[in-house]
Amino acid sequence: MPGLFDPILNWRLLPGSHAFPGPDGGTCINEAAVVAAGLPYRAIRSSADCPPCFSGPLAAYALGLNDAMPDGERPRLMAFVLRLAGSADSEEVEAARTAHLVREGVRRLLPPVLERAGLAQHAAACRAATDLQAAVTVARHASWSAGSLAEAAGRRGTWVRGARAAAVSRAALFAAEIDARTAADAAEAAALFWPGAWAEAVAILDEASRLGRQAPSLTADEAGLRMEAAKAGLRRRAAADA
Repeated sequence: MPGLFDPILNWRLLPGSHAFPGPDGGTCINEAAVVAAGLPYRAIRSSADCPPCFSGPLAAYALGLNDAMPDGERPRLMAFVLRLAGSADSEEVEAARTAHLVREGVRRLLPPVLERAGLAQHAAACRAATDLQAAVTVARHASWSAGSLAEAAGRRGTWVRGARAAAVSRAALFAAEIDARTAADAAEAAALFWPGAWAEAVAILDEASRLGRQAPSLTADEAGLRMEAAKAGLRRRAAADA
């Protein structure tokens, strides 16, 4: 929806943490979400730095994508600036969110990567994984098989093929970890082989964010006003200190 988030400061999402309002009018996604929610700005270098009202798994996955995405892909995350504050929920819900991020990463991000490495059977097993444990198990098997391909290629001196197989093994190894931040690392690794991985990863984040408590409704205009107020306050403090 072009222009939907234009009122948010003409904001840009940038990789890494930035002093508010950041160079070129931007910060990382979680820092933008903090200010958009009307909370005092804070530097976010990991999901542990987020306010307690942020869902840990959602914030970790969003931050991982934010820092890894190319500039042309990162605007896909703008909608989540308004969906993180107030999303924290019970341990059971947060565990379900983590499970969704990991399981769907295995089912939807790994198969195209494995197919490109000639591991079609492993790709099919990933797509067929119906629960978290099955997904983790097949991803580990895929990582081992890709690692074996890399080792064999090294012995034959086919270095490019070996490097490709090693990268596939790494993607599968990340995907096999039951951790939201590592699931984002798996998306980054998959994107080396399949550019569509970024859009799919954002879709997976959207689905996980619909589990459990939703962030309070906030329009882009309201978020923009809060960000402008935060910038004005920063200018007043700077003038007072001068």
